Amino acid sequence: MRKDWMSRFAARTVTPQEAVACVRRGSRVFVGSGCGEPVLLVGALSERPDVEDVEVLHIMTVGHAPYAKAEVTRRFRANAFFIGSNVRDAVAHGAADYTPIFLSEIPGLFKTRRVPLDVALVSTTPPDNHGFCSLGVSVDVVKSAVENAEVVVAEVNPTMPRTHGASFVHVDDIDFFIHNPHPILERPVETPDEVSLRIGSFCASLVDHGSTLQMGIGGIPNAVLANLGNKIDLGLHTEMFSDGLIPLVEGGVVTCRRKTLHHNKAVTSFCMGSRRLYDFIDDNPFFEFLPSEFTNDPFVIARNDRMVSINSALQVDLTGQVCADSIGTRFYSGIGGQVDFIRGAARSAGGRSIIAIESTAKQGTLSRIVPTLAEGAGVVTTRGDIHTIVTEYGVAELRGRTVRERALSLTSIAHPDFRADLLAAAKNRKLVAVDQVPWPEKGRPYPVELESREKFKGTEIFFRPLRPDDERLVRDFFYSHSAETVYQRFGRPLKSLTPKEIQDQCALDYDAEMALAGLVKDGEAHRMVALARYELDRATGLAEVALAVAEDLQGKGVGTWLFDRLIRTARERGVRGFIGRVLAGNTKMMGLFHRCGVPVESTLADGAYTVTIRFGEGPPAATE
Repeated sequence: MRKDWMSRFAARTVTPQEAVACVRRGSRVFVGSGCGEPVLLVGALSERPDVEDVEVLHIMTVGHAPYAKAEVTRRFRANAFFIGSNVRDAVAHGAADYTPIFLSEIPGLFKTRRVPLDVALVSTTPPDNHGFCSLGVSVDVVKSAVENAEVVVAEVNPTMPRTHGASFVHVDDIDFFIHNPHPILERPVETPDEVSLRIGSFCASLVDHGSTLQMGIGGIPNAVLANLGNKIDLGLHTEMFSDGLIPLVEGGVVTCRRKTLHHNKAVTSFCMGSRRLYDFIDDNPFFEFLPSEFTNDPFVIARNDRMVSINSALQVDLTGQVCADSIGTRFYSGIGGQVDFIRGAARSAGGRSIIAIESTAKQGTLSRIVPTLAEGAGVVTTRGDIHTIVTEYGVAELRGRTVRERALSLTSIAHPDFRADLLAAAKNRKLVAVDQVPWPEKGRPYPVELESREKFKGTEIFFRPLRPDDERLVRDFFYSHSAETVYQRFGRPLKSLTPKEIQDQCALDYDAEMALAGLVKDGEAHRMVALARYELDRATGLAEVALAVAEDLQGKGVGTWLFDRLIRTARERGVRGFIGRVLAGNTKMMGLFHRCGVPVESTLADGAYTVTIRFGEGPPAATE
């Protein structure tokens, strides 16, 4: 058997020019994906002067795509299922085609012959002792192309890593071979900039221990990975990955031990990156390379508990519609696997999906969060599918939220230069009330570093700064109070809060004012159980302070912990002290002041104490 396959392999080994002679006029030719592009075969095909009307199909490739150049488009026409930079101009000028489709469904086009393939040009490793070649870095839709094309031509490359999983093709299933001794293509590793790192920090804060991840490549995905070093036992089920994953695997962060599907295995369909990445995955059984019809099947994805998908976009409108494949009428990229993973994560137990984008484009001159999508822009992810949007200014939770809440939340994470216009547009479209309170356009981004989880006699509380979309939580928290608590907190017998009063509490600049909320899990949602806030008087450097804790959690140390955190936060931001009005009978609040470790000044008038604590020497108070 060994001699048999070796002789057949030798007999079928030809030159690149001989290999592409199988392409005829009118042929439909598939080209291997990403960094697995067979560059010698592509070059030989493009140099053939005697063919016409040849359709070249592929998802994103990173080579030069000579078949898409203007001088050869009479002989070739590219058809991209995902548009890369090498064919973008050709598509824009009508010299190449774009086929919008979910990545999970591309293999079915080949199998059912809705898109029949005459020839598949792919890259492989040399055959092993049993005559099997590995598709290496690109299994994705390549496996289906190999299984369904009339003729398969393999560019054998000894620098291609041998990957495990469903990557293997036997010599007998390949019609022609050529040899390429040159290194396979690499994709430069993008170093995250400051904006990407902040986005990555926000995304990482949404990832729980034991989660299974999906993400792409680029500055933002690399920034997310760079912020996951403190997580425990993460898993991987993704369509692709790059070099940013390596430190997490080597550091024992990505272990796949808690995965509920493919336990102890990192599942992907392709990868792109540096030689270091290729050496890392070479013959590494930790990685399973599987076809896209499996990795991207939403029902398969959903079998991973705590599935977290992180994808990007070009625009998001105020209702949550996401455009990811076009800039207005100009097609830019593709649908890819975004919707596959968003829908899979939505059906995963404890799963969530995230769209992570920079708040602006074109050097800050355009907002990516817009009142309406640009004319001609396509909706890749619908407003019904969306869960979470993240920019460098914070997190907008949209799932289960009203259009009004969405518009407010998205405006709050837009770049400050565009918030006023976005809020005005939302009012004009009647997405929000015309008297909606605007929040400060200046101030710090959402301070994710203040998030923490603490336990109080068996109750875990998640503390975080208040956000503009927390109006419902604030309202529910108010109505959970007894009449006595309301009286102690507000100094008068309130029965309700006006919309303006609630909006004022949520409209923070995180600089001169701060509000820290304590939340406990309530099903898939959260219930507010504590809220502490201060508002700075810039003239005095003192901040007015207030605090409330749910009745069922009082006496457990929640108020003490929260007051201490608020003091530390205020001091870090240059606040010189707190001042509060405390009713004479409110012994619990007076106790907090006296236990804070700072000298207390108090005066009694009209049944209430005016209490002041001064933090002493420190940084100057915040200024305009």
